[in-house]
Amino acid sequence: MQLTHPPFAPKVLQTLQSLGIRTQADIRARGAAGAFLLLKAAGLTVTRSTLWQLAAAERDIGVHDLGPSEKAALLEAVRRHPPVAVFPSQTEMEDFMRAALAQAEQSAAAGEIPVGAVAVKNGEIIAAAHNTCVGSCNISRHAEIGVLEAAGKALQNYRLDGCDVYVTLEPCCMCAGALIQARVARVVYGAKEPKTGAAGSVVDLFGDIRLNRHTAVAGGVLADECGALLQRFFNARR
Repeated sequence: MQLTHPPFAPKVLQTLQSLGIRTQADIRARGAAGAFLLLKAAGLTVTRSTLWQLAAAERDIGVHDLGPSEKAALLEAVRRHPPVAVFPSQTEMEDFMRAALAQAEQSAAAGEIPVGAVAVKNGEIIAAAHNTCVGSCNISRHAEIGVLEAAGKALQNYRLDGCDVYVTLEPCCMCAGALIQARVARVVYGAKEPKTGAAGSVVDLFGDIRLNRHTAVAGGVLADECGALLQRFFNARR
């Protein structure tokens, strides 16, 4: 079922459509709380009434059918929801991920586990790094740590407000913590890491409400290419 005006205000409807949320099924896929936060992330001023409208559309009921307990649960869902952001187009994300993959290739050539990362601000790469743990005899020299250090030097600030980090592999706990502490706005990763991934595979530090959350995450960008590079590396070592 297509979303319409009414019940949604024209600006709300237009913004939803620009975000790819055009039907009841689209709201259900994101959840009312997620769609509401995405509207805010897009810069739209929204009120609780918009949240009620989204929830009603998701459930195919009238707004007046939402009771006080259901509204309270919706507000709690918004409070507990992982950070939300409007991400670049798929083409743009893939372009930056290819730059991260080029970094990962450098790791592989040096005998390091092939993971690469780039930091982006205002649509431009400001830093790049790859795994150097073996060569530096330092377990902390993951690609993410290296790119945060390089980006901090480029901006002369340890807080990377407004920056995105693209990394070929889902960050581990160490790197997820550093990305959050650096106030990175968005993290985009390629392949999942089922053994140590801290963006949802094992734990989700980015969405843990006990932490000072700042960073939205998107995964699966060029996942096959990123995973294939890792597979080739480990096959060669066997």
